[in-house]
Amino acid sequence: MFTPLVNFGLGHIHGTLSSWKYMYLFAGSITVLWSAVVLFCLPGDPTRAKGLSERELYITVSRLQSNNSGVRNVHFKPRQVLETLMDLKFWLVLAMSILLMIANGPQSTFQAIIINSFGFSPLNSLLLLMLFGFIIGTIQLLAPYLAYRYKNIRTYLVFCCQCLSIMASLLLWLLPRSALGGLLVGVYFLGSFGGSYVVLMTIQVANTAGYTKRAFSSAGMFVGYCLGNVIGPLLFKPEDAPRYMKAWTIVVITSCTAAVLSIFYRFLCICENKRRDATGIVENYEHAFEDDLTDQKVSSYSLGSKLPVLTSSANDGVRIHIFDTSTSDCPR
Repeated sequence: MFTPLVNFGLGHIHGTLSSWKYMYLFAGSITVLWSAVVLFCLPGDPTRAKGLSERELYITVSRLQSNNSGVRNVHFKPRQVLETLMDLKFWLVLAMSILLMIANGPQSTFQAIIINSFGFSPLNSLLLLMLFGFIIGTIQLLAPYLAYRYKNIRTYLVFCCQCLSIMASLLLWLLPRSALGGLLVGVYFLGSFGGSYVVLMTIQVANTAGYTKRAFSSAGMFVGYCLGNVIGPLLFKPEDAPRYMKAWTIVVITSCTAAVLSIFYRFLCICENKRRDATGIVENYEHAFEDDLTDQKVSSYSLGSKLPVLTSSANDGVRIHIFDTSTSDCPR
């Protein structure tokens, strides 16, 4: 909502550069400054969080026990990279990142141009994007809040956000130019895939254990994000203006595919959970300080194996104890 107002003002600059270049310089400068804030102020993991007492730090780390995702390990482990490349969940997340971000091409690059084609002036087109900022900002905040508030609905949220993007794409593709209201609705809801991507990031982090594996998976997801953003604008060729029939066809197909993959991902996880539960593994065993175990290794344990359990002592902090689950007196 703030950016269109700034760009509206920058659009009135008559300098040595084109007005759109001033917009990019302004936005790029803020991005660089904000990255410095994140770099120095946002802790990379709970062990580096500032201002916590020893007990608070222990509690913070213990919160990770529900997903065995590990806390921090500075050693690069090639075996975890290989496991990531053999993990179907990684490739599904990568594919969804690419496919849903293809819609970002018309949304980020041609949005003002699309509105301008409805008969509005270039600067007035920027002002009309303020409502877009409100709608998409709400979706990107609401989706992760619902994922936090209600359990086991994250893949459904990805699917629903993709459905909104599909609806918007169809409106922009099929409606006549005279249907101004419907076209604007399409423009305003096209960026709903942003809610999908936000939730998809939480899915990737929550379902990946092992520090190297999680870092590699996150990097792969960002590569997918970049590829989708590169592919999207290339679809909208000048010779296809003003309807861009071929481009919108591809956007609809890729958005639908991403939605279907999110449901497939859900059922894949359900099957893996059932297989893990059948072995008798309790999901909330703590591997926070023992990062050798990835999510696949944890789920591959069977009864009779030795599992590390994190316990605390009032006198000497954190200890790692190994309990043999094959014995009858195994602590519960």
